[in-house]
Amino acid sequence: MKQEKLTHVDSSGNPQMVDVSQKTPTRRVARARATVHVGQEILEKIRDNELMTKKGPVFQTAIIAGITGAKKTSELIPMCHPLGLEDCRVSIKVEDDVIVIDTTAVVTARTGVEMEALTAAATAALTIYDMCKAMSHDIVISEIKLMEKTGGKSDFKREEK
Repeated sequence: MKQEKLTHVDSSGNPQMVDVSQKTPTRRVARARATVHVGQEILEKIRDNELMTKKGPVFQTAIIAGITGAKKTSELIPMCHPLGLEDCRVSIKVEDDVIVIDTTAVVTARTGVEMEALTAAATAALTIYDMCKAMSHDIVISEIKLMEKTGGKSDFKREEK
């Protein structure tokens, strides 16, 4: 079911925060994914556990950055409600010559955690880029997308390829 009216715009076309005060808090879960194409040279170093930077190990640092990004989502996205996340997970793996970042955000609240899951994925991807850019600027971040959300008015699940 698609929503026809933008929720963050009032009848005059001005931006507004969505009033969630009348909603019942429910357990809400969102999963997001980002992919990072780094090229063969960087992938080989990752596979051989040779990719250590001054900031630390790339994947572990990106996991911390992703969780931190999720926690700061309301500071980054205008009119996004601040949420006290109850859980945030970031996992990173290499699949078919691409780095895949999967994130999960959980909260019991009046509004969902899609933006937190997406921000975690984006922040982790950007951290990988930042830490690997000395080796190549040919890195491409792609397909930052919501995979699933549950617990609100409507659930969503994207088919995995």
